[in-house]
Amino acid sequence: SPAMFKQRFFICFLLTLPILYLSPMFQMWFGYQAIQLPGINWITPILATIIYIYGGWVFLKGAWAEFHGKIGMMTLIALAITVSFIYSVSVTLGLQGDSFYMELATLVDVMLLGHWIEMAAVQGASRALDRLADLIPAIAHRQVNGQIEDVAVSALIEGDRILIRPGEQVPIDGETIDGISSVNEAFLTGESRPIIKQVGDEVVAGAVNGEGALTIAVTRTGEQTTLSQMMRLVEEAQASKSQYQNLADRLAYWLTLIAISVATLTLVI
Repeated sequence: SPAMFKQRFFICFLLTLPILYLSPMFQMWFGYQAIQLPGINWITPILATIIYIYGGWVFLKGAWAEFHGKIGMMTLIALAITVSFIYSVSVTLGLQGDSFYMELATLVDVMLLGHWIEMAAVQGASRALDRLADLIPAIAHRQVNGQIEDVAVSALIEGDRILIRPGEQVPIDGETIDGISSVNEAFLTGESRPIIKQVGDEVVAGAVNGEGALTIAVTRTGEQTTLSQMMRLVEEAQASKSQYQNLADRLAYWLTLIAISVATLTLVI
């Protein structure tokens, strides 16, 4: 969920700051000397280990899932952070070379930030529709033999006559059979200016009635209403992959294979 990625990003980002401060590369870039305290050389390995386990776990888990299907970016990210972590720890324990703790930490941070933004954007669309659906009244004013009775919107059937008073939100899709009013349909069209509705015009659930009273005949109920169809389309879009997403997955697959092949060839040579 976005909240999980957000929490992991901020915690890992805070843990990254001391790693950056103690990094020899950062000290060279910005021309300063980090403070020297007993045991300070162990701060970076310890913080990097926490970042690898806590922040990198989602990518390691994702890579494991890809191993049972088709490898992609999760595999590449998991491989990158795992190799840099193992090699850096080996350097700390005495292997000749330079550690990659800073690269490990910043890569995890960037990937967590990217996934947080992506998931928040995807979830935002469905939440907007859910909030809109919550605003639709549960009760409608049905006209029966010249009398008004309040009934549940779920009990309405096609052809029922519904009274919509000034300022009320339209509870269901219908066709205007009496009255004239201006209706705000910004949630559907993005147009903030109210639209005049008169006899013969269609109104949709979720629109806000203006200054006049309208009587409508129900034309669509349940899952057939415009709002319900919008919500279904959003859910289907989130569950399916676009042409560009499929292309990105194929590129990620080949990028992962190429990266592993080149790295393996480099190691052999």
